[in-house]
Amino acid sequence: MKTISLFESNAQVELKKFAGGENHVKFLETFSETDKIRLNARLNSSDDVMTLCLAVDALRNMYVSYIEVFIPYIPYARQDRVMVPGEPLSIKVFAGIVNQLEVDKVIVFDAHSDVSVALLNRCENIPNHEMVKYFLKEFRLSDFTLVSPDLGAYKKVDKLAQKIGYKNNIATGLKIRDLASGQIIKSDVNTDALHGKACVIVDDICDGGRTFIELASALKAKGAGDLYFIASHGIFSHDALTRLKETGFKNVGSSNSIADRAEDDFYKQYNVF
Repeated sequence: MKTISLFESNAQVELKKFAGGENHVKFLETFSETDKIRLNARLNSSDDVMTLCLAVDALRNMYVSYIEVFIPYIPYARQDRVMVPGEPLSIKVFAGIVNQLEVDKVIVFDAHSDVSVALLNRCENIPNHEMVKYFLKEFRLSDFTLVSPDLGAYKKVDKLAQKIGYKNNIATGLKIRDLASGQIIKSDVNTDALHGKACVIVDDICDGGRTFIELASALKAKGAGDLYFIASHGIFSHDALTRLKETGFKNVGSSNSIADRAEDDFYKQYNVF
């Protein structure tokens, strides 16, 4: 199997954009029908989705018989239901595009929900269990409270707990919404007292970080000790890492599914590529 990282600087493939805005892909080496190719593809924009489509077609034109793609973060995965009339079911549209490529396998990392995995043909979902074990060792944690950010994530966190051999109770965040506006007005956690124990929040995606900042306040109000946060996919928009640090988290870890980030005393990275 030959692995090609589609969007990384390398001598394997040339990517460019024409003046009219069209993307262009050119492989700089020749393949044949006996080659097996794995494309690593961070899809951080709709432009990247088109580039992936072009790359697969270019390989088909060289008669490559086996192609698999590794898309660690699934674009549009959070739009997995129609919330408001007039909106699309975005993940279904994305999955339709990928399915038309008819690749032999689509590999993803800790998918946001079962919906995207079900919609993608021949999809293999890699769970976050090894990543979490890596960070627990990196953070030197043995005695801690595992925290699910909300009731919706509890099932995944419970399965994670079984895989890593965690025997204690799982604390669960509770979101209180304004029924009229749908906005979250308060966060709580379903435990009476944490008695200074370290708390580890685990979730699949961190975008702007507001959910976890509010959950941190709720955990501290219940007597939590040091706070840690592990996200499979760290988007970290609006300077989220800085705000998480200012909130009082001791460490934050994520995979490099979105981008490669420099590590420091606060942020640690788990490499999926």
